[in-house]
Amino acid sequence: MAQKLISWNLNGIRAVAKKGLIDILHGLNADVYCFQETKAQDDQVIEALTGLEGYHIYSFSAIKKGYSGTAILTKEKPISVFNGLGIAEHDEEGRVLTAEFKDYYLITTYVPNSKSGLLRATLQESLGCGIIIAHART
Repeated sequence: MAQKLISWNLNGIRAVAKKGLIDILHGLNADVYCFQETKAQDDQVIEALTGLEGYHIYSFSAIKKGYSGTAILTKEKPISVFNGLGIAEHDEEGRVLTAEFKDYYLITTYVPNSKSGLLRATLQESLGCGIIIAHART
C-alpha cells in the first residue's frame, strides 16, 4: 500500500503552529510526518499540535530547551518507537527518532550544522549516513 510521507525541518514547531500548522497538515493529509528542529520540549510539541486528530504523535526533545528535536506523526500506530542512538552527544540533542512498523522502520534525523569554522564538523560526521545505516540494521 502506498503511503504519503512528508519530512519537514520546521525551525520551531511553536512558531509554525502560530502560522496555521494544523490547517497545513490537514490540507496535506500525509500518512506520516517527520519533523526536524522542533525546538520544543515534548509537552510543547503536543500542545502545538492541539486540534490535529487522527495521528499518533511521538517527540524526542533536546535536553537544552528550545533546541533541535525531532518528531513523528503517523496515522498508523507503530509497533514501537525508539528515541536516539544510544550515543549521548546525539541523544542529548533529540536528533534521531525511529518508529517500527510491520513492514519497515522509519527514521527521522536532524543532522547538526557544522557551524562557522567547522566547529561541529566531527559531530556532524559522526551522525552521518554510516551510523544511521548501522542504527537501521540493529
